[in-house]
Amino acid sequence: MSSQPPVVRIGARGSQLSLAQAGQMQRRIAAALGAPPEEAERVAPLIVIKTSGDRIQDRRLLEVGGKGLFTKEIEEAMLAGEIDCAVHSMKDMPALLPDGLVIAAVPEREDPRDAFLSREALTLEDLPQGARLGTASLRRQAQSLHARPDLDVQMLRGNVGTRMAKLEAGEFDAILLALSGLRRLGLDGAAKSFIDPVERPPAPGQGALAIETRAEDAHQPWVKALQHADTTLAVAAERGAMAALESSCRTPIGAFSQLAGGELSLIVEALSPDGKLRYRRQGAVNLGPMTAGEGGGEGALAAARDLGLRLGAELRDEAGDSIVLPE
Repeated sequence: MSSQPPVVRIGARGSQLSLAQAGQMQRRIAAALGAPPEEAERVAPLIVIKTSGDRIQDRRLLEVGGKGLFTKEIEEAMLAGEIDCAVHSMKDMPALLPDGLVIAAVPEREDPRDAFLSREALTLEDLPQGARLGTASLRRQAQSLHARPDLDVQMLRGNVGTRMAKLEAGEFDAILLALSGLRRLGLDGAAKSFIDPVERPPAPGQGALAIETRAEDAHQPWVKALQHADTTLAVAAERGAMAALESSCRTPIGAFSQLAGGELSLIVEALSPDGKLRYRRQGAVNLGPMTAGEGGGEGALAAARDLGLRLGAELRDEAGDSIVLPE
């Protein structure tokens, strides 16, 4: 007798972190489908898809096409009907998605802060003059140089383990990584300190996951089971700012949103790539009773995004091209 065919095929990158994140969602999807944990791989199998972003390790993403390189092949597989959903890091998601695909659910967010790792220094401020800081993020580069113009910021690509090994080998004096990734891998104990998200906001959506599906599948019950209302609203505000700033890997911006007592606050900053110029805006919107209901309600979601769009547009008008890395 043949086994029951898969119900939900999950596409994911092959990195250790991607598989850890997808594995967490696989167990939750299986539970939503009514399957016990031991049946997770049968009812929600993981399909590993290597992306261009994984293959290209010797250059910044901005040099070869931007953050969409981490999603392109996975999205093509979804549109071709080879997978049913994908689990992405939200900060890797471009502002615009291909026609026919949507971010259908945003699970509860992990800690959005950046983590500071070093063999000796406890904080960025403790590093010696001219210390070598490793990062592939233009935002982290600009924010770090704004605080410490003397630093020698060098490109560091690769998965979490590769980056930590290069630090340990002495190739860098310090590196910056997303705390959420370290936690999902059980490596957060390696961090010496954490970056204040108000002083230096993380990437829009950092710490959150995006469950991407075809538009016609977005309202499936298993999708709704993954949704977290407060995270959805915070991410909507941050990505609204990103969209207004037309952010790509060529634009260093950070955004940090929190929901407390029905009020959604947002801090957005944009910097010149060399860190010399920094522009900031902050604001809030009272969502009140709109926060009730699954996913926060459409009215709350629109208000959150509008807050981000407004603050992002103000920054864009003030900063102009000074925040865009020349081609």
